[in-house]
Amino acid sequence: MHKYFFYFLTLIVSMDSFTDFDMLSSEDVLSTPLPLPYDEQIIDSSELDKFINQSINNDKQPVVIFGGNWCPDCRILAGTLAMPTIKKFLQQHYQVMHIDVGRYDRNMELMNHLNIEPKKGVPRVVILDFKKNIVNSSTSSEWTTARDRKEQEIYDYFQKFVSDN
Repeated sequence: MHKYFFYFLTLIVSMDSFTDFDMLSSEDVLSTPLPLPYDEQIIDSSELDKFINQSINNDKQPVVIFGGNWCPDCRILAGTLAMPTIKKFLQQHYQVMHIDVGRYDRNMELMNHLNIEPKKGVPRVVILDFKKNIVNSSTSSEWTTARDRKEQEIYDYFQKFVSDN
């Protein structure tokens, strides 16, 4: 009897942790054509640092997303982030910079600059806090399978990493 009560209690506690996140509405639909957020520009480390500093000065957490327009997962992630509820949330908490990696021959050294391993597989999402620490280093490459993820799961991910200023 006590064993079942423990399992029930665990289930209730774990369900409660999901209620902390805002939910998407019926208006949040992935639109096509999917966005092309990558511009083939070469970015140097000083431009990246300037983006990070400006984001923090604007009371926004910097988010750097490495990818390419050839990558369906990058475009699906970008399209999901453009959904009305997620876009509004991101604008309140984050400033996002898309960095084009080409065919892994462009801007890859910027991953080293951020102290993440410059490996293949995009999109790579890097979220920083207000002290310039990467808060999602262990999961920055998990969005290489964005096409297999639910939009709510992507939204929850970004909600999870909001830091207090």
